[in-house]
Amino acid sequence: MEWKHLPLRNPQPDVNRFVDVLLGRKKTNRPPLVEYIVDEHVYRPVVTGLLGREWVPYGDDHPSRAAFLDNFIALWHGMGYDFVRYEQGYAFPGFHISAKDPVVGSEKMRSWADEHQGHIASWEDFERFPWPRFEDIDFFNLDYLSTHLPEGMGFITSHGGGVFEHVSFLFSIEGLWMAVCEQPDLVKAVADRVGELMERYYRHLLDLPNLAVIFPGDDMGYKTGTLISPDDLRRYFLPWHKRFAAMTHEKGLPYFLHSCGNLIDIMDDLIDDVRIDGKHSFEDIILPVQDFQQRFGDRIACLGGVDLNILAGPSPEAVRQH
Repeated sequence: MEWKHLPLRNPQPDVNRFVDVLLGRKKTNRPPLVEYIVDEHVYRPVVTGLLGREWVPYGDDHPSRAAFLDNFIALWHGMGYDFVRYEQGYAFPGFHISAKDPVVGSEKMRSWADEHQGHIASWEDFERFPWPRFEDIDFFNLDYLSTHLPEGMGFITSHGGGVFEHVSFLFSIEGLWMAVCEQPDLVKAVADRVGELMERYYRHLLDLPNLAVIFPGDDMGYKTGTLISPDDLRRYFLPWHKRFAAMTHEKGLPYFLHSCGNLIDIMDDLIDDVRIDGKHSFEDIILPVQDFQQRFGDRIACLGGVDLNILAGPSPEAVRQH
């Protein structure tokens, strides 16, 4: 991929305006730009091409990491966002399947969760599991990003992955399906251990300077419904989102949620009980964003726009027509 170097307009980020518009406190002629993740395969040519900056690989030492993060900030700033979003979290061990990235020219490996094999299937597994420790987390990246932002920009972050996602990786999704039926006490114990670790992590995040939004991801659905029953989500996992949202609101900040899949059966729980302030990720085959906006837009912010399946579709003309 080749990018022609083009001068960009002078960005004028205003994260306070961004939050106020999404929460319905202000109106604007400029739609707020919202993004959850920018893949390295996309932002590298933007940084070196459109922004004309030298690419610096992510390294093990702080100076090289700082140079990489400077480019990361430049990407979000140069593309017109009001914030930088970055996440990391505990490295919960899990079984994953890996393969080389199919994108031409990419040297990355892609991985996805093993659906059949997990680390925890019994109380003995739970007791001997090497649970990560808060004291071992390196917060350099978060501390650097939150203190090196251009004027007007805010910092958006979260723990990488939600309680449901991590529990489904620890059991495997098949193991979790069986455990909620046969070992519900074990499911609760694992969910609570993960949740307690993440709660301590969020307490640190909520003290970061320039923090504007907590915006976690926790994929709880698929095309036609939730990955486990709505009642089990309410029993084991939504209480942790409610806790994290309450902590965030105590700081006067909004709590947005990214979750793929069909969550219609728990949307009222997420809005009225968990008290999320915005929902991200929409697919037309489930519920187009414009229909979601009409149904829920007077209660929460709708974060997102064109379905990725359309953006990756047959032609730029088809996307423009949509």
